Amino acid sequence: MFSTAFLDLPPLTGAAGTVRLPGSKSISNRVLLLAALASGTTTVHDLLDSDDTRVMLDALRALGCGIDRTGDTLRVTGLGGQLKPNPDVLPLFLGNAGTAMRPLTAALSLLGGEFELSGVPRMHERPIGDLVDALTQLGCQIDYLGNPGYPPLRIHPVDHGDLVLDTPIRVRGDVSSQFLTALLLALPLAAGGAAAASQPNGVAAGRDIVIEVVGELISKPYIEITLNLLARFGIAVRRDGWERFTIPAGSRYSSPGDIHVEADASSASYFIALGAVATGVSGKNGIRIEGVGADSIQGDIRFVDAARQMGAQVDSGPNWLEVRRGAWPLKAIDIDANHIPDAAMTLAVMALYADGPSTLRNIASWRVKETDRIDAMANELKKLGATVEAGPDFIRVHPLAQGDWQPASIRTYDDHRVAMCFSLAAFNAAGVPVRILEPHCVAKTFPDYFETLFSVAEAAEVPVICIDGPTASGKGTLAAEVGRLLGYHYLDSGSLYRVTGLAARHAGLNADAQHEAQIAALAAALPLQFTEGKVLLAGEDVSDEIRTEAAGMDASRVSTLPAVREALLALQQRFRQLPGLVADGRDMGTVIFPDATLKVYLTASAVQRAERRHKQLISKGISTTLNSLRSDLEARDARDSSRSVAPLKPAQDARHLDNSQLSIEQSIDQVLDWWQQVQPFKLA
Repeated sequence: MFSTAFLDLPPLTGAAGTVRLPGSKSISNRVLLLAALASGTTTVHDLLDSDDTRVMLDALRALGCGIDRTGDTLRVTGLGGQLKPNPDVLPLFLGNAGTAMRPLTAALSLLGGEFELSGVPRMHERPIGDLVDALTQLGCQIDYLGNPGYPPLRIHPVDHGDLVLDTPIRVRGDVSSQFLTALLLALPLAAGGAAAASQPNGVAAGRDIVIEVVGELISKPYIEITLNLLARFGIAVRRDGWERFTIPAGSRYSSPGDIHVEADASSASYFIALGAVATGVSGKNGIRIEGVGADSIQGDIRFVDAARQMGAQVDSGPNWLEVRRGAWPLKAIDIDANHIPDAAMTLAVMALYADGPSTLRNIASWRVKETDRIDAMANELKKLGATVEAGPDFIRVHPLAQGDWQPASIRTYDDHRVAMCFSLAAFNAAGVPVRILEPHCVAKTFPDYFETLFSVAEAAEVPVICIDGPTASGKGTLAAEVGRLLGYHYLDSGSLYRVTGLAARHAGLNADAQHEAQIAALAAALPLQFTEGKVLLAGEDVSDEIRTEAAGMDASRVSTLPAVREALLALQQRFRQLPGLVADGRDMGTVIFPDATLKVYLTASAVQRAERRHKQLISKGISTTLNSLRSDLEARDARDSSRSVAPLKPAQDARHLDNSQLSIEQSIDQVLDWWQQVQPFKLA
């Protein structure tokens, strides 16, 4: 996951390959709550690991559920519909997870106990009053701790004998389907489910509980998910159209034992759109999506129908989809998107590539999501240059001609779907980049979204920042930190010969002409990573091993072999991967990446460099003197600058940075400022 302040997406030219999606958020949190309410242990496979599921799991642990994770498998030991007595108020923080706040509000109102439910500021702006009204009809006791109709909430215990069950419970359906889902998931507790477990024959008297929906029910496919999962846990809800739902008397949650979570169909929408928009790469065409297919229980799988209307070619199977570009430009659509409220956001960005204006209707629910999504989408689409019309429950997006695209810094409003949607704008024909602010918000449902996108996407040119300079100038520290702050890959070129020498030693190869071809083959395929200040070879930390005197001698020997130098040149260039690269060395900007977007030549006086190296060595217990270090550095500078192959010198277009009197923080700020100067984005 990218935890940077922003993520720059260079112009992307095509995409092809296979992606495996994370589990569905909607299914994951429903399954977790049902497993918690049931007796016994439920083994959950392929659960989504995200912010929303983590807050649900934290809440269930606090309630006393057993949670045991092994790899992709989670074992939940349920409460059997009953909490252990606790005289204290239990505070539960639920972030911005509506799929946790709404169902837990209903379940805790019926489980007994004192609770305080809160979340992030945006959660306290998301309405919950219609659900609370329905629960108080039933006899539950809930107080608002802030604005009436919104979290945070205080929930008090209630005796099931005091509940009003002889009349239908009425709940509005035109604000959020999560209100009805919450009631459906929780009300079996009041239908005799908790009492049934204590009866000799496992059956309680109880009574039917009827829920009546007031107004038009939105997002019906999400209710279908809820009903499907309730049936898996033994609750057979009877449905009369979309207006009346009956939970049978004596209903009791029963664990299915094992349950698999489908991949997220909403997340699939971005890659369905990607297949529809992008041309192929490297002789391959189309995007294969694994984990969700034609038989999905999720309503957002109907996004496939909308994509086909726009011209995408889609093939599907029971657990996969394959999408290729068909009609181009895409065909404009006018669609009632009430049945795919989350996935429909992706259509708004696809509309930029259409042959006319596209209209998404009946999307009033967008306004009460993680942010006001109608306003958010309109604002950010306009930044790209689009003409957008928006109303209480619709958005109309006009396509962009090639010359009308604008580079834009996309504000994400802490909304994961805004961030993921707008990544698709990087495939524009104008070749302009897109900046995604606060990309870490995708952690809500798809923490590895951008990594997954980059695994199948291709750019015309991946940006590179080169930081060259003499020994002990601090270029390694500077480059690594700049790379971390930008979310870019990092290449420590100075360690390559040392790692090659180490690999040759491990393979029993002498650094001589006789073994040159074998060592070059080793060098070309080094499984090398630079992360968190460490050098990893095949996943093993060799940072200390390559800094020994023996490793230095091995490096000197292999560096004399022409085939090894050529192999390492190609290896370094392969580090140029999306979203970008920061490389440090002595010839990065002159030889390895002469077309780099930004080149920095970092230097400092020999006196300053000697003092820094002296402190470094003394801290490691190595005895030395300043004068000897200074002499060594000056001699090495002379050798490096007079080499016949790739001598140390600044690239003609390099920016010079003398950090003799600068802190590392000041040097970092200067390089980042230069980076902003060469980007087309206005500062946010």
